[in-house]
Amino acid sequence: MQNEGKTIVASATAPGTSAIAIVRLSGDKAIIIADRVFRSVHGKTLAKQKSHTIHLGHIVQNDSTLDEVLVSLFKGPNSYTGEDVVEISCHGSIYIQQQLIQLLQKEGAQMAAPGEFTLRAFMNGKMDLTQAEAVADLIASEGEAAHRVAIQQLRGGISNQLEQLRQQLIDFASLVELELDFSEEDVDFADRNALDKLLQEAQDTIKSLVDSFAVGNAMKQGVPVAIAGKPNAGKSSLLNALAQEEKAIVSEIAGTTRDSIEDTVTIDGIQFRFIDTAGLRETEDTIEAIGVEKAKTKISDAQVLLYVVDSETMTTEDIKTEVNALQHQSPLVLLNKADLYDTNQLNNQSRKLGDIDSIVISAETGAGLDKLKNHLVQLVNHTNYDTIVSNSRHHNELQQTLTAILTVREGLSSGLSGDLLAVDLRTALHHLGMLTGSISSDELLGNIFANFCIGK
Repeated sequence: MQNEGKTIVASATAPGTSAIAIVRLSGDKAIIIADRVFRSVHGKTLAKQKSHTIHLGHIVQNDSTLDEVLVSLFKGPNSYTGEDVVEISCHGSIYIQQQLIQLLQKEGAQMAAPGEFTLRAFMNGKMDLTQAEAVADLIASEGEAAHRVAIQQLRGGISNQLEQLRQQLIDFASLVELELDFSEEDVDFADRNALDKLLQEAQDTIKSLVDSFAVGNAMKQGVPVAIAGKPNAGKSSLLNALAQEEKAIVSEIAGTTRDSIEDTVTIDGIQFRFIDTAGLRETEDTIEAIGVEKAKTKISDAQVLLYVVDSETMTTEDIKTEVNALQHQSPLVLLNKADLYDTNQLNNQSRKLGDIDSIVISAETGAGLDKLKNHLVQLVNHTNYDTIVSNSRHHNELQQTLTAILTVREGLSSGLSGDLLAVDLRTALHHLGMLTGSISSDELLGNIFANFCIGK
């Protein structure tokens, strides 16, 4: 830890002028340092006050008043960091903030590193590593869905599910390793059937968490939705209609869109990243051909595919052939230009598509777009996961744990010796420990907390 054993200081609010700003201190000398610069209107000394109290007074610098402030007092271990914490609410002038932080540094505080307050909370056992990372996700959340996932993790979503499981695995691993001390007596302390039953439970739990990452990552980053189809099907018009602004050029000339155009739209609290791609067709134009290949890549990477169709130019069989050729797991056909064609005819074509989901729309008038939005929201919300993983580090550690558990189960079924089973069990426990932070390294913590903002 960069400032281990020292009292740290930083602004806990965003840089810039505001009505109010908060400067935060944490450490053994936080209250002492604050007392040196704070003058209570009632003549109180902070060190003599109870925890979780607020005090009105002034910050004094060289016998002159810098600002009128409120000081919030949180005595350890009942604070965010587990240490003594003082939060000074001052006016949001950049000058006042800078002068206050410099004054506190002169009195002995050290400038906090990025994420150091939350790092101290982790080191002092106030939260595990998954919860600490959820703090950063909560700050970065830009939609209701991302916020919901971050709150779930902050409340210990993953660790609550795995804590008991990990302890049971530790108990079994201890028994297996105990057998190694009595190898000559050929004694089994660990019930192999009970161990396999526990491993099956662990496998099911962890696989569910691993599988949930596709949903969680999409909620966090924005659900990628590819808009594809033949040239002049109305893809760019659809993007403009969804974004409610002219993001893409609309033209009757085929091949206008040669590169991907993206825009983010929030629907019912969920962020969707709509990607307008180049029209799919064979072309001798070198630049357009590159655009078509990029479009196929975007389609492959997208969680949802909106295949826009001009029904006048494509038969039902053509549509099925084109959609199936793209081999996407979640295609939705949009029968566009309902403002130009007979609606009954379009609805009939929609029914003929059979298992392929479809909606009749008009990108020009907006008809059917509400139905499209509801469909997209349902795709994301229709999950059976109790806990959703949104962090790629968590996903990686869970995958490694799952692999180790599968290896242990294979070893059990083949009668593998206890010493080899113990190795694979230790591997599983190692990755579970890395997940929650019960096992960690300075490099890991440095990488995680370096991405935090200063003051958190």
